[in-house]
Amino acid sequence: MIPSAVYEQSILEALAPVKTYLDDQAVTEVMINGPERVYIESKGKITLTDAKFSVRQLERAVLAIAQFQGVHVDRHSPILEARLPDGSRVEAILPPAAGDGIHVAIRRFAKETLTVEKLIGFGSLTPDAADALRTFVEGKRNVIVAGGTGSGKTSLLNALSSFIPNGERVVVIEDARELQLQREHVVQLEAQKPDPRGRGKVTTRDLFRATLRMRPDRIVVGEIRGGEALDLVQAMTSGHGGCLSTLHATYPTDTMNRLETMALMSDVELPVSALRAQLASAIDLIVQTARVRDGSRCVTHITEVSGVSDRDTYVLHDVFVRRPKGSGMGPLNPTGHRPQCADDLEMMGLHLPACIEAARRGGAQAPAYQTSREPRTSVPVEPSDSQNPRFSR
Repeated sequence: MIPSAVYEQSILEALAPVKTYLDDQAVTEVMINGPERVYIESKGKITLTDAKFSVRQLERAVLAIAQFQGVHVDRHSPILEARLPDGSRVEAILPPAAGDGIHVAIRRFAKETLTVEKLIGFGSLTPDAADALRTFVEGKRNVIVAGGTGSGKTSLLNALSSFIPNGERVVVIEDARELQLQREHVVQLEAQKPDPRGRGKVTTRDLFRATLRMRPDRIVVGEIRGGEALDLVQAMTSGHGGCLSTLHATYPTDTMNRLETMALMSDVELPVSALRAQLASAIDLIVQTARVRDGSRCVTHITEVSGVSDRDTYVLHDVFVRRPKGSGMGPLNPTGHRPQCADDLEMMGLHLPACIEAARRGGAQAPAYQTSREPRTSVPVEPSDSQNPRFSR
């Protein structure tokens, strides 16, 4: 058996043209579009570099990464999902699926832990919004962190995990291990692809079913991508409170619609009206993130899912929202909506920040909006004047 150190050395040698960028903590993505065009993302901006590979060198790098991961890749299996020895995520696509040569995207993860305090310092969150999120998480509300690609969902979920009380058992389920929860008692589970003979496949849904028998206090799903959405919803409505997960969606309204679509991918057939009632009952809050034009990442909405209307559409209330201010975005301010769960939280000895009640008394209460309303009433993202650096996804 070849030692892993040999593979690691082979990978490092083959990736020598981009080693400088892989060592740079400010670089969050290295994108290799064939051997002669290499882009990087740094501080939210994508730039073309002078780095170049030979065709053979790039092929050798991909093969070494595949062997290190214990998977096979060739023209008949042209897609590679793997990780570098340092944990960076790799997605590679080979010909003939990639007609212009091998394409590789390397997602880098910050080694420095991103805390809520740092997010406040960056301007991504306000102290009041962070205080509200702390109360929601401590009070075991079910929270979905949603946003577009590269908007900081994973980093924010890591930061929110610091609000989970110590002593609780947290089980994490992921397709590819990325989360670094800031708690002590964490069980990390990872889905597995089958080997070349079709053996050893373990899906996210398989892990979810097993998790329910592992006495979790909290279940964290790294990213909802398919039919496991229904498993998570059913867990949320059957006594497993305080669940956290992420989802690709641009607005809070889109988040609920995407959850519904993915729940319908499961092998359980439910009437749409029943599914919507379950989703609205299960999800308490949506925390919406976005990457604005200057490359910064921020929270744009903290939205309560208030139920289903008589027209069978989701009713949402923004608790905090960023509104346009001049040519940019203002701070994350309370809307005046008092969450339905506020009384339950107070019975637990937990209190939402006073600014929510102050905004309500001031007449700033935001109306409810429904998922079918057009145009969207959610506030679109505009460039921010703040100088906060990006989340590191």
